[in-house]
Amino acid sequence: QVQLVESGGGLVQSGGSLRLSCAASVSISSAGAMSWYRQAPGKQRELVAVMSSRGTTIYADSVKGRFTISRDNAKRTLYLQMNSLRPEDTAVYYCYALFNRPVWGQGTQVTVSS
Repeated sequence: QVQLVESGGGLVQSGGSLRLSCAASVSISSAGAMSWYRQAPGKQRELVAVMSSRGTTIYADSVKGRFTISRDNAKRTLYLQMNSLRPEDTAVYYCYALFNRPVWGQGTQVTVSS
């Protein structure tokens, strides 16, 4: 069974940085696009960033210029580098990939204090 495990979340002050990782239990070379989503308390889950298997990226307007998505197929890992963090970035961040079925990670909490 394919599993995605996120790590790297934590508490950071406004303006700080974090790097999230999403480790897959299988090769991600065939996964196609991989994504990061987030869900803040009381809000719907929203797309943060997507990276295709060819390296094309798409970002939510709210994170453009601050977040960078990347993937290392050899390490079977998806990353999200988050810079200039703001309190409104506080959320649980989830990794998502489509293998032969949709797969979600368990989430990692990111809290940005003002």
